[in-house]
Amino acid sequence: MSRDSLYQFCPRCGSQFAREEKFGKIRPVCPECGWIQFVDPKVAAAVLVERDGRVLLVRRVNEPFRGKWTLPAGFVNGGEDPAEAAERECLEETGLEVRVRKVLDVISGREHERGADFIILYEAEIISGSMNPGDDADAVEWFPRNELPPLAFLATQKMLTK
Repeated sequence: MSRDSLYQFCPRCGSQFAREEKFGKIRPVCPECGWIQFVDPKVAAAVLVERDGRVLLVRRVNEPFRGKWTLPAGFVNGGEDPAEAAERECLEETGLEVRVRKVLDVISGREHERGADFIILYEAEIISGSMNPGDDADAVEWFPRNELPPLAFLATQKMLTK
């Protein structure tokens, strides 16, 4: 099911959407007021923090991929700077305050229904804090690149096997 098929009613007037070809794609269109529903992509931001040849990973507490490991990451809120979102998510999930240094990659492709369409991966350095899992992580650990645990997402796998 595509994300735009989740919308049944117009947010402006409440009429039930019709489906029409608009701008090269079948989209929800309001037959009463003409509103066209465009589904904006979801964006996530992640950090790659490395120290002494090891990478910082968090273990997911929620589905999908509960119990598997990933880079500290999360969704970018509307109006939020993606680099600040990456720093915020790292603090929430690891207890570590980091500073983004540079963009490493932008990875596209949604892996699951509630996932991001784009993941912006940043290189980051630790500024302060102490490791303590939080938010949607139940563990945070350092792993050598050649001894990685089961990884949650293709984007994480791509970044750590380069």
